[in-house]
Formats: sequence, structure tokens, C-alpha cells
Amino acid sequence: MASPSLNYQDRLARATIPVVQDLLRIMVTKETNLSVAADVKTKQALLDLADQVGPYICLLKTHIDILVDFDNDLVEQLSRLAAKHNFLIFEDRKFADIGNTVKMQYGAGIYRIADWSHFTNCHVVPGEGIIQGLQEVGQPLGRGLLLLAEMSTVGSLANTPTYTAQNVEMALRHTDFVAGFIASRRLTDDHDFIYMTPGVGLDVTGDGLGQQYRTPEQIITRNRSDIIIVGRGIYGPGKDVVAEAQRYRKAGWEAYLAR
Repeated sequence: MASPSLNYQDRLARATIPVVQDLLRIMVTKETNLSVAADVKTKQALLDLADQVGPYICLLKTHIDILVDFDNDLVEQLSRLAAKHNFLIFEDRKFADIGNTVKMQYGAGIYRIADWSHFTNCHVVPGEGIIQGLQEVGQPLGRGLLLLAEMSTVGSLANTPTYTAQNVEMALRHTDFVAGFIASRRLTDDHDFIYMTPGVGLDVTGDGLGQQYRTPEQIITRNRSDIIIVGRGIYGPGKDVVAEAQRYRKAGWEAYLAR
């Protein structure tokens, strides 16, 4: 059983997946557990946002297939920004197909996600083969996988005890590649997984399309998650992106210190 300590520095010392070590090292060094969800439509908007929030985040979450003008130059520039500001990249692809298909989706195609994204994620609805397929591509490249054990939308069919428990069981069989979970709370102490939680907001409780927002204190202090994922709360209409990134970084880190 993993140590009960939730201290990032302690966990860095015992992490076994190299990309998890890299993430925890960034979190400790920069004193941040903030990830920004960069759901923007153009290459320049993504690069500008990454450059603005880069100093305050540990992880940039992308939806690369939203972009209307994706090209390989974007990947090169985004990777340079990640190195400049010391953050990792998480492509929120949500794979959900059989193992052989996701291998091709992850490693080939237009986006070649495994070449540049440190983390990706999947639904386990197709069964354990999806983890095995992604692992064949990602593990040799030093990547990590997150399982979608819960979602932050009202009525999500993933938010059932049985489904969430099955995510944990599968993860425990693949601790050399499964880095953690997308979930609202810590799910097990049988292994020291990383927990990332979307739907975090300081000012609103929902968006009218089923999204529910919770505070960093709820997620980090009470629910013992590790990373808050924030999108429109930082770069929505009329927002001062840098000021909001600083505000959420501070709130997330203070919630961590409080626990």
C-alpha cells in the first residue's frame, strides 16, 4: 500500500513512472498544481495562451482536434514553449476504441499524439485492451496514461461506483503505464496515482451545458485530488489571462498546503 503522505516532494521520491516524476518535480519547483484547459480554435490562440499561462502551470491540457489550422509547426512551437516555461502537455483525446484502433490513433494519423504529448487519457468502456494498445505505443516513448474514472458533467454515465471501481482495478494491473485518473477525488491508497480534476471554478457553479464547477479547496483539500484543471475561468471573455492564472495557481497551491 502507498504511503498515506500526500506531499508532492515525498511522492516524487517514490514515483516509478518517469513522466510522473517529471510532473511532480515541476509542481514542487514552480509551486503549482494548476493545469489550464486550452480549448481554443486556432494555432495562434493556443500558442499565445500557452505563453501567457506557462509560468503558472504544471500542465497544459489540449484538444488538438479543435484547431482549424493544425500543422507540425504548431507542435514544434508548443514543445518549445513547454521547455521555456517548464510545463508538460496533456492531450485530452479520450480514446474509446479497441486496442488496435487506438494504437493507430495515438501513434499515427495527422496528429501523432504520442510524439509530443506527455499524457493522454482514455475511457475503459472497450475493456482492458484499450490500455494495452495505448501502452504499446506510449510506454516506449516515456508517456503516461490517465483513465477517465469520473466526469464533471451532470448525468455522466461514468459516475457510478461500479464503473469507477473497474477503472481502479484496471489501473492497478498496469501501474507501469497508467499514471492516474481524471476524477473528482482520490479513489484508492493501494497505489500512488496522480489525480487530475476538471470543472474547477472560483466564480461560477455551472455553464448551462451540464458542466459543474467546484472550488480548489473542495477538490484539493477535501477530496485529495492533485491537480486542478481550469479553462474558461482563466481565459473566458473579458478575463485578464495572466491575473486569473496567478489567482488560480495561488488558490490551488494554498488548498494543497492546507491539506
